[in-house]
Amino acid sequence: MKTIPFTILILLTTFLMGSSFSVGKIGLLYASPLLLAALRFILAGLIMAGIVMVLKRPHPSSRENWIRLFTIGAFQTAGVMGCIFMSLRTITASESSILTFTNPLLVVVFSTIFLQTHYKLYQWFGVLLGLIGVMITLGAQIEMKIGIVYGLLSAVFWASSTLLVKIWGSNFDTWVLSAYQMLFGGFLLLLSSFLLEKPFFIFNHNSLFILLWLSMMSSIIQFAVWYYLLQKSDPGKTSAYLFLAPFFGVLSGWVLLNDPLYPSIIAGGLLIIIGIYLVNSNFQRNHSLAKNTLKSD
Repeated sequence: MKTIPFTILILLTTFLMGSSFSVGKIGLLYASPLLLAALRFILAGLIMAGIVMVLKRPHPSSRENWIRLFTIGAFQTAGVMGCIFMSLRTITASESSILTFTNPLLVVVFSTIFLQTHYKLYQWFGVLLGLIGVMITLGAQIEMKIGIVYGLLSAVFWASSTLLVKIWGSNFDTWVLSAYQMLFGGFLLLLSSFLLEKPFFIFNHNSLFILLWLSMMSSIIQFAVWYYLLQKSDPGKTSAYLFLAPFFGVLSGWVLLNDPLYPSIIAGGLLIIIGIYLVNSNFQRNHSLAKNTLKSD
């Protein structure tokens, strides 16, 4: 894939990932957190489910795979997004995005423990830098806000769902997996909203715009662009750019919400960004390519 289109698309998808925290924070002015998350993913899931049915993408043929799909939705959409929107009640969008995007670091830890995956030394160094970044970021907190707990839990749920997709993902068409995990997760969030909060949604132009932005741009478009890049370019190279998402999360929080940029947040965020880059990079592969190139010369 050519450099300029790749750069534009990677900036677009990571911007949509990161900025969704600030847009979601604004949305809490008009809706309760779990209900807003539920409406976002039910709408996005219904649209994508309609698309995959029209395109006749292969759907699961067994009850077991539908249960697996539901389980992924429970972790990825209900768990991750529910915790993100709950965290936004008490911490800034910048802090929430930083904590949530520590999930690639947790994937290394969980994969090592549960899947016996082996990682390079520099990837473990990235995990160490990221954890130090989290401690520095949280060190600015005078009190332990509940939003920090939710932010960390969102990363745990995301890392867990990543492992589930690694184990079960080959059983599903990518687009079908995305559509139904969003839809199932959205309905779980709706149920949680009625059980765990007093749901409300104020209908006006602002709230509808925010809901449509979160459902269309920050869910469907962001997902479509991300998976297009994974299919058309080197997945390892593409995943390395995930470090841009928390950067855009902090930047959009500062621009849209006037989130304070404390030195500890900047320093901690930078360490987490570097850690994510190291974890998702593949220097060994590049080194091998360089050696092969030298040999051929």
